[in-house]
Amino acid sequence: MQRVLFSNLPKTTNGEMQNNVKTIFDNFNEYLVKEQELRTEIREIVREIDQAAKEAAISLQVIHSSIADVPAACAKARTFFETCREGYGKLAALIPAGQYYRFHDHWHYMTQRIVFLIALTIYLEKGFLVARETVAEILGLNIDQKQGFHLDIEDYLVGILQLASELSRYAVNSVILGDYERPLMISKFVADLNSGFRLLNLKNDSLRKRFDALKYDVKKIEEIVYDISIRGLRTEAAPAIEAVPTAGAVEEKQP
Repeated sequence: MQRVLFSNLPKTTNGEMQNNVKTIFDNFNEYLVKEQELRTEIREIVREIDQAAKEAAISLQVIHSSIADVPAACAKARTFFETCREGYGKLAALIPAGQYYRFHDHWHYMTQRIVFLIALTIYLEKGFLVARETVAEILGLNIDQKQGFHLDIEDYLVGILQLASELSRYAVNSVILGDYERPLMISKFVADLNSGFRLLNLKNDSLRKRFDALKYDVKKIEEIVYDISIRGLRTEAAPAIEAVPTAGAVEEKQP
């Protein structure tokens, strides 16, 4: 093996060494400045999407105080989903190819909440579980991460778990509003949801903890149904709401 003699390397003056160091760190600085500018643009777009999501959430809060206003609340929420769709389009155009997960932390909590809001709206309108493909279509996102900007599977699942928590609250307030059949339908839906999640091999710690909370939502709704039954408030057996199987909407996340 040939030995490299450092004495044979070209000698540099102090001035040349300083110039080399400056060039190296100038390149680093240029890279960091560009990334900071990109993250600033991302945060501005995320702020716009998040504001639309907050408006949608405010619109849907009426379901806890007025049964008659539910259809109008869902229609209003859908208008804000259009604003969210436009924002995601801007993000998709801004994020460099292959760098989705590098910037994912900027929008994944927000996306989870928007999935929840869309799932709640679809449930109130149709009575079934929205598929991941439908949510992605509403927001103008892809399903396959190979296609670039997409709806992450974990973001979808966390959003659906948030739906279960909201429905347990909705069941309580439905009784207060005199709708004694609604908790029965919610109970069937959430039980189906729980069965679907049990089919999954959840190794993600965060997702697993959220799934563990689902059993408390199920128990809370079952207690409401029990109270309705023993008080004689139940008229006839509530029609079963068939939920879209959760497992069918689940795809394994690409490594």
